[in-house]
Amino acid sequence: MADEIQSPSTERRSSGPREGRPSSDRGDRDGRSDRGERGAGRPGDATGRKFFRRKKVCKFCVEKIDSIDYKDVRLLQGFVAERGKIVPRRLTGVCTPHQRRLTTAIKQARNIALLPFAVRY
Repeated sequence: MADEIQSPSTERRSSGPREGRPSSDRGDRDGRSDRGERGAGRPGDATGRKFFRRKKVCKFCVEKIDSIDYKDVRLLQGFVAERGKIVPRRLTGVCTPHQRRLTTAIKQARNIALLPFAVRY
């Protein structure tokens, strides 16, 4: 009978992850990267082609326009999004000095009600 009585369990329990789980410190991602499926590569990698992106040049520098008139609503509307926001420089390709002048002209046109501050709902 003494042989039948055993001391407390002598089995070692692992202090690490549970059985069958990956031993990663990032949680249960099943081998996926942090970026997921969407940001996995560059655009064009899926088809095997690389896109040729032309460098944006400043429209005002090319046409040698020195002053941006706040009364020229048609010109200013091209640099204002549908919601009324000023489109950033990286999207329009306008150089820094002209973007500053453009922003000032848009704000002046808004103040005298030539351009809307926001879209009507």
